[in-house]
Amino acid sequence: MPSTRRPALAVAAVTAVLALTATACDSSDDTTESKAPASSGQESTGDIKLPDNLNDRLKNLGVDLDEWKNGAWNKWNKDDWLREAGDFINPIIKGLWKPDRMRDAQEPDQPVDDGDIDDQGVTDPDPKPVTAKEVSHPYSGKVPYAGKVFFDSPEGSMVCSATVVKDPAHPGKSNMVWTAGHCVHAGKGGGWYKNLMFVPSYNDAGKSAAELKNATKEELAPKGVWWADWAQTSSQWIDNGAAVGGKGAPYDFAVIHVKPENSGGKSLEETVGGALPVDFNAPAVKSIKNITATGYPAAPPFDGQKMNQCADKPGRLSLDAKQPTMFRIGCTMTAGSSGGGWVATGSDGKPALVSNTSIGPSNATWLAGPHLGPEAKGVYNAVSKKFANR
Repeated sequence: MPSTRRPALAVAAVTAVLALTATACDSSDDTTESKAPASSGQESTGDIKLPDNLNDRLKNLGVDLDEWKNGAWNKWNKDDWLREAGDFINPIIKGLWKPDRMRDAQEPDQPVDDGDIDDQGVTDPDPKPVTAKEVSHPYSGKVPYAGKVFFDSPEGSMVCSATVVKDPAHPGKSNMVWTAGHCVHAGKGGGWYKNLMFVPSYNDAGKSAAELKNATKEELAPKGVWWADWAQTSSQWIDNGAAVGGKGAPYDFAVIHVKPENSGGKSLEETVGGALPVDFNAPAVKSIKNITATGYPAAPPFDGQKMNQCADKPGRLSLDAKQPTMFRIGCTMTAGSSGGGWVATGSDGKPALVSNTSIGPSNATWLAGPHLGPEAKGVYNAVSKKFANR
């Protein structure tokens, strides 16, 4: 989607690259949780269930809940946002994400600097570009678990791609979504993004931008709008994630827990008709025959309205000798696809999410994503456990 606003993350790589951005993670299996309001003890405000102390937290920022819902969230200046980086404040604001707002949301990226690469001698040659192909529509018939994440940053309305994943605590009834860490938090010196929500099967009918000019909300969001009531990424990213240099790219992942804007009783997984398991013990790169990446690329020649995929045998990419290597595939998807799920045959022989789109070069010939290990499993398990009794 064309825009003059493109905030950024950078990575040291073989060529100057366009960060479809990066996060980092603590090495503990029970990783630290995001610094959000406590989840126990809740009050109800209409259809909105909020932490008891949310009103007080907002008042400490000079805002009351009604004012927040009526637009005070949009009046925060950047200094306020940076200062309150520890506060994940995301009450449902019904009707905020109108069709034009969703269509015009931008991917948080920008061109990055060249830098030295410490590849441990294991980075494989650049893969040949694989041309992204639009998923046959309706998208929900082939990739029911894929969609888009929308959020507000100091630079404006932004968008990433995302995937519905299974919840061990609620088999068949998951409300968990997997995306990139940079799609929920800006890293060191930044904060949690605002008005974070997920739209599964966005533009399910695969209509063109021209056809969507006067689209209804139901056309863009046929499976509903799902607001985040929790977002979690690593403390390492929050404390050390950098706007330049690509620090933490091998840990660029996050998990969101969601609830419907309009309560209907069914879970997200039941609503969309599927969810992917996450494989934290995926085979080594050389043993994986094929990875399929799904996303909504927004930078030219794409416009962010259609779901695309690339399939390729992965290679290895290393940016830092102290960090794990990443998966890399040939793919022409551009900014907007970040956060989208990478699916391969898992360790049990069945399809599973094994990574997500993180970074790619400025000439859009390949994509890279993190290898999901104990750090990612810690984030995933923590979110599942947090909502296990709800």
